[in-house]
Amino acid sequence: MDRSKIATAWEQHCATGWPQFSSPHQGQLMTLDTVISGCVVFYLDSAEGLDAQRVAIVKDCLGDLDELTETLDSESKIYFFRLRELGAMLLGDEPRS
Repeated sequence: MDRSKIATAWEQHCATGWPQFSSPHQGQLMTLDTVISGCVVFYLDSAEGLDAQRVAIVKDCLGDLDELTETLDSESKIYFFRLRELGAMLLGDEPRS
């Protein structure tokens, strides 16, 4: 995990407002956003990084996120793709550039 990359991605995510969309899963998506965001903040504020419980939570969230975003419009998908990238970075699975 690269703390500076995660911090930069977090700043970009925070600068973007919640997308406007209609979905029966909007509440669940908001919860996933809140949980992953909380884990990002914990990671950035902690010298130790994520504990095993938070790692498991992020993994579960990413799986749920993949399922719930399939039917969203492309603009909303961008927001949740960014959120997914943040979660993947926390797990050390960020895409290599």
